[in-house]
Amino acid sequence: MVFRSPFPAVDIPRLPLHQFVLGKAATLGDAPALVEGATGRVLTYAQLVEQTRQFAAGLSRAGIRQRDVVAIWSPNSPEYAVVFHAVSRLGAILTTVNPSYTVEELAYQLTDAGARLLITTSALVDKARAAIAATGKPIDIITVDEVAGLPSLASTLVDADPPAVTIDPDHDIVVLPYSSGTTGLPKGVMLTHRNLVANLAQIDAMEPAEIRALLGVLPCFPVAGMVVIMNHGLLRG
Repeated sequence: MVFRSPFPAVDIPRLPLHQFVLGKAATLGDAPALVEGATGRVLTYAQLVEQTRQFAAGLSRAGIRQRDVVAIWSPNSPEYAVVFHAVSRLGAILTTVNPSYTVEELAYQLTDAGARLLITTSALVDKARAAIAATGKPIDIITVDEVAGLPSLASTLVDADPPAVTIDPDHDIVVLPYSSGTTGLPKGVMLTHRNLVANLAQIDAMEPAEIRALLGVLPCFPVAGMVVIMNHGLLRG
């Protein structure tokens, strides 16, 4: 027996994730894309597009290449979306890490994912250094905010276009979140550009058109906050 959704069939574009989500962002200009609840700080759509471009270029100059793994260990912030789509634009892979992890848990995920770079915050940087030391691997750190002696997101921005890459949406992984599964240690879930584009197309077909804002209470590191809140909100404008 075939079970069908009450909603119409969706078209799934063969696009990289960042193109699908931010395709119309430049036309939205100064409209708020993300608002930090605690401070009221606003990142507009124009700023999001520009910072994504510049951070992708900066990551490229720092040696990040297509299919390299970049980790983000951070609470929600407007910069989460900048990091997310800059990594996507390079054809690299973002592994998202629970910001409440212990040093040992972070070290495990960094090692298991094969991360080359960790993006974190000043509040977590001491634990990040300890975790990297535990891996025994040369993993660089960039902080979302300012920390003495470390490159920040702002200092990594380069006013240039990142290198063009050819992305196969059906097969190229864009995100590597970790799931506890049912047994043993957490396991990386390999999500392609098409996986997330298809999921976003499904969500977009169901959500009412009058939704104007989403409350980002869910953390961005698991799929619910990453896709249903952050990326669907940006897709909708």
